Amino acid sequence: MKIIEAENLKKEFNGFVAVDEVDFHINKGEIFGFLGPNGAGKTTTINMLTGMVKISAGKVKLMGEDYTHNAKKAQAMMGIVPDESNLYEELSGLENLTFCGALYGMERKHRAERAARLLQQFGLMEAANKPFKAYSKGMKRKLTIAAGIIHQPEILFLDEPTTGIDVAFARQIRNLIVELHKKGTTIFLTTHYIEEAERLCQRLAFIVRGKIVKEGTVEELMKDTQGENVVNFTLGGDFSNIKEEFEERFPGYDFKMGKNNNEVSIHSASTFALFPLVQLFEEKDFPVYEAKIVRPSLEDVFVKVTGIELQKMQDEQGQKGKKGQKGGRARS
Repeated sequence: MKIIEAENLKKEFNGFVAVDEVDFHINKGEIFGFLGPNGAGKTTTINMLTGMVKISAGKVKLMGEDYTHNAKKAQAMMGIVPDESNLYEELSGLENLTFCGALYGMERKHRAERAARLLQQFGLMEAANKPFKAYSKGMKRKLTIAAGIIHQPEILFLDEPTTGIDVAFARQIRNLIVELHKKGTTIFLTTHYIEEAERLCQRLAFIVRGKIVKEGTVEELMKDTQGENVVNFTLGGDFSNIKEEFEERFPGYDFKMGKNNNEVSIHSASTFALFPLVQLFEEKDFPVYEAKIVRPSLEDVFVKVTGIELQKMQDEQGQKGKKGQKGGRARS
């Protein structure tokens, strides 16, 4: 069953097209992910789906019902965790959660009980009465997620949930996402981490410059590179000195230098004939220390489809994360 449907969804800002007529759906009970660089339109898409920004064109449906121009009606069924915290710096963790519960119309007793359970579940009970501004980045992210699910929404929107936090807290956040999913929460996740997308999401969409360029399960996306064969060689010499000769002798192969000059990755659309390669290495007095057949990865698919190197994308996003999280107002 489709819980969210986006049809030709578009957003323009003063003539700039941030999201360009995207079509996708999210199935009930799944984790659906957007993978793409900073500025690709991930946050804008979430903001349109949740009624935070006005839609320029297209429409969105929740449980089959059009709510394009009536987002308030749908927000009670949604939990929203922005990429930067929207909670109050001066309020304690407990006060922030109960306040968010009040915004969703929860009764006083119910929201207090629910807040206590979430603080316990997220490992924040000891910090329950501390002001939010005293929390670490990881603790802030966990409390922001708790605030997003205080009212037990049908679908949770997570925008870059692990950006700017350390490895240990990022692991905790991912574990929380898995637990929420096991309990039946539908999740829309945006990320720039390939490992996170591959580990958490049942289905993925690659989004670049406001357009979805590829969508499917990990297995479906991997089919794009199944026809390519890759072998990595570690050699006893600097391959750059003989790269040109190898390219002349093997015109159907693509030779790519590794991080070190004694490493080379060889790509071919056809099955490899390893013996002629090894023989030429030996003729050139380049002993082969290791020859390893490489299975195509989701990263290979992403780079092939988008032309974007993931390391560059993650470095850019890391600079964004270093700015830190700013306190803001909780949204109703």
